[in-house]
Amino acid sequence: MALRNIMTKEEPVLHKVCRTVTEFNPRLHQLLDDMADTLLKANGVGLAAPQVGILKRAVIVIETNVEPDEDEYIIELINPEIIEQSGTQTGPEGCLSVPEEFGMVTRPMNVKVRAQDRYGEWFEVEGTGLTARCFAHEIDHLDGILFTSKCERMLSPEEMA
Repeated sequence: MALRNIMTKEEPVLHKVCRTVTEFNPRLHQLLDDMADTLLKANGVGLAAPQVGILKRAVIVIETNVEPDEDEYIIELINPEIIEQSGTQTGPEGCLSVPEEFGMVTRPMNVKVRAQDRYGEWFEVEGTGLTARCFAHEIDHLDGILFTSKCERMLSPEEMA
């Protein structure tokens, strides 16, 4: 496993639509493992393949809505699509590709995603709160959309303190 460089907002790769994953092989598994290492090292909660320079429809999200005696865990989503959403939440949002910038963004409170796992098997997963926000944010990356284009307003450093 290895750390990958995280692309920043100036990189063209972050503004392109990603390709569907069609091969579920050791290269994909290595990408997902490297993304997990990179995400954990960066202290983020989600990461999309284009953020590490790969134009494939793959994201990982840390499930933070766990019981106090349970560990958080990584959810891998290949070719994800939001199939249901409900409610709204508005709050500060940031991105590893837009360091030290935060803005107020409205996202769904609850999201259901249909995706494939690293072996190509389809599944559905639901997220609420921060996990729902992350699902929506990371899936946006797959279509070349950064959170800054959805911000109601950017937050000043004083507001974030």
